Amino acid sequence: MTAIAADRPPLLVLIAAPRGFCAGVDRAIRVVELAIEKFGAPVYVRHEIVHNAYVVETLRKQGAVFVETLDHVPDGVPVVFSAHGVPKAVPHKAAERGLTYVDATCPLVSKVHRQAERNVAAGRHIVFIGHRGHPEVIGTLGQVPEGDMTLVETLADVAALEVADPDNLAFLTQTTLSVADTRDMVAALKARFPAIVGPRGEDICYATSNRQEAAQAIASACDAVLVIGATNSSNSLRLVEVAERDGTRARLIAGPEDVDFAWLDGIATLGVTAGASAPEILVRGVIDRLATRYDITERAVETARENMVFKLPRELQDVADARVADDRAA
Repeated sequence: MTAIAADRPPLLVLIAAPRGFCAGVDRAIRVVELAIEKFGAPVYVRHEIVHNAYVVETLRKQGAVFVETLDHVPDGVPVVFSAHGVPKAVPHKAAERGLTYVDATCPLVSKVHRQAERNVAAGRHIVFIGHRGHPEVIGTLGQVPEGDMTLVETLADVAALEVADPDNLAFLTQTTLSVADTRDMVAALKARFPAIVGPRGEDICYATSNRQEAAQAIASACDAVLVIGATNSSNSLRLVEVAERDGTRARLIAGPEDVDFAWLDGIATLGVTAGASAPEILVRGVIDRLATRYDITERAVETARENMVFKLPRELQDVADARVADDRAA
């Protein structure tokens, strides 16, 4: 052991796997990059393409301009809709203005949108489990006529829920919720409304479930857990909750600059994971920052392997194919 290492206390770092980018986030980022390549800068993006400041700033440097509404998109420039999805009124408005737009909505969110449409067409009122104000929730509520979907956030909301026709109900959920909390909410809905119809499969996406399972696996063996992600990232916040549910101290950090060594004082085993919008470069940055004070031993804890890949929008497939051809030629 070197003199430098001898001066640093040992720290076992358990790194969750899977962690970080999911297929939907990876696709959304590629959509923006390919749109810039195809149309040229600037390309406007309605809302943050994913909830991560590092990713947003990286794309901004490449020529992306992030805005909250179409009113801030000038005529004649392309616009990308974020991975969280948008209400139906947004692409309709873009079409009316003659804007070129590319939809980067995660396919798993789009699946929920189609389920909502089918349930309304079948005459069912929808109870939607989600977090009020989250862009995914706003987008999903906007897929059906106003009044055809009711949002519930808590068990108290379920207990207080009044519906006109209890025999014609369906439920759907946001894709980035706590698996355990959602299970409780669904059970409460089924207890109150036995005839309620659910989706054929879980709406909570595979990446959210996998990351929560991995976070739980490391939390039980750690003194504390660091979750790398943004404060407006639903799936990242859920990872903190998963770790804390097992009685482990957990903290959400944006990146290496947020590592608080005073908070880590006395810790021998630290868990590290990252939300689905957080790139691996931030994970490595956090580990490097820890290594300035500790003699690090890293150990990956893998609970699942992911190989999901989503197709790109047709409008950008030609650019992607050209890029692959160039790489092969090189």
